[in-house]
Amino acid sequence: MSGPVLVIELAEVVPRASIQRVREFLVRSAARFEEKRVGEYDVSIHAESLGIMDTGDVDGRRPVLVSLMGPGIGNEAVFEAEHADEVDQESLIGFAPTHAVDVIAFCNSQPIVAGLPGIVAAPTDPWPAAYGSAEFLRAWARQPGFRLLK
Repeated sequence: MSGPVLVIELAEVVPRASIQRVREFLVRSAARFEEKRVGEYDVSIHAESLGIMDTGDVDGRRPVLVSLMGPGIGNEAVFEAEHADEVDQESLIGFAPTHAVDVIAFCNSQPIVAGLPGIVAAPTDPWPAAYGSAEFLRAWARQPGFRLLK
């Protein structure tokens, strides 16, 4: 991929009620919302809805593609392909992922995440990655230069 991808690894299937709550949040928070299928949303989120007030020199929107996948939902083949050549995630995060939520963007610059709070692990093989908590996601999205462009 040509830009930042945040993968939220999950230890179990996401209940339909939780998917509906995420959808409702995205509808409320988005300047633009398109549902491609259940669990896959192309949105432009208002930064303020994420608690981000300092948007730097950008207009405050964060365009992203959110995609839930794994057995029984989304593109199972993509989930399997993304996890086929990963390091042993159980030793890094304490569980073997069964599902994932990808927050995807394609942009021209690489985000700087070193030093942000909430990083759980940062392996470099087979490619650089950062495993982080919800605290990490919030800190990353607050970066003034953080703008996911498609």
